[in-house]
Amino acid sequence: MPFQITTQAFGTLPDGTEPLAEYILEHTETGEFITIIPEYGGILRRLVLRKGHDLFALLLTPESPQALFSDEGYAGALLYPFPSRIRHGIYHFEGSDYALKMNELKRDNAIHGFVHGRPFSVISQETTSTYAQLVVRYDYAGDTTGYPFPFALTVTYKLVQANRLPHGDHAETDRMCALQISYSALNTGSTRCPAAFGWHPYFTLSEEPVDQMTLSLPNRAPIVLNDNMIPEGRQNLEPGGTIKLEGQQLDTAFAIEPTSEPGTPDPFAETILTSLTTGLKLIIGQQTGQNKLNYLVCYTPPRRDSIAIEPLTANVNAFNNGDGLTILNPGETLSGTMWVRLE
Repeated sequence: MPFQITTQAFGTLPDGTEPLAEYILEHTETGEFITIIPEYGGILRRLVLRKGHDLFALLLTPESPQALFSDEGYAGALLYPFPSRIRHGIYHFEGSDYALKMNELKRDNAIHGFVHGRPFSVISQETTSTYAQLVVRYDYAGDTTGYPFPFALTVTYKLVQANRLPHGDHAETDRMCALQISYSALNTGSTRCPAAFGWHPYFTLSEEPVDQMTLSLPNRAPIVLNDNMIPEGRQNLEPGGTIKLEGQQLDTAFAIEPTSEPGTPDPFAETILTSLTTGLKLIIGQQTGQNKLNYLVCYTPPRRDSIAIEPLTANVNAFNNGDGLTILNPGETLSGTMWVRLE
């Protein structure tokens, strides 16, 4: 069977008490693989896919345990129960006021939820002739300041033959793999709760400078942000199009206009990063529709060696403005799917 799952050591937790295991999901014939560190936020640390005879490293993430623990860029982080920012960390929900810990002090915001760095458990692992899959889960008891709502966040990472992805035409990619990520956040408490999910990968094409790339965006409405990166409205809908990244500094949020293709039951959107040097295309897909990934943030860090392309279920500050926010009854889930492939 060409797919396999193995583990390797990746240092220890910051207090030195627990070793970190990194799970490697690999296609042994093509050399493609992904790696996940469940005990540290369940993050995807590496993504290597093939195009033709070449392998490409597609994520810029910390290379050592020390770099991982000190990373302030949320590289690869799962963002829950909220992505992006909450102004002052304060929100009002169903008659009560809540105050979250502020972790973006320069702008006086709470940012990116709190599951990053927390220990996920491995629930299952599976290999077949067409994929390798790892399922991880974080069980939260409701004991973090400002969010007294218990949940179970389950994330499924799958290295899969590209022609088995749910969307698009992959007839010529039988021997290429792709990444598929599915998430499910279950309200395990006894009351309703506000919920939003996001993913924060930094993409690269084997560390090629982003100034040598273009970015193709789906139909979208840019979100107008103030100096504290909090929404003040949105611009008119713009049709899908391509921009050159040379000289562009992005830290931009978008509301995505869902699209669909004949024969596909669910709407979706794809963002494409293209190398002007090689023509290689990196495609990041997100399921759209009701309570799905209808928002996107694109960010180019100052070092210009990567670009964050972040699918989100809700707008910035959604706990206050309600834009895209999901309210989960006890026993209800917030779920969706994302994917990454090369063309």
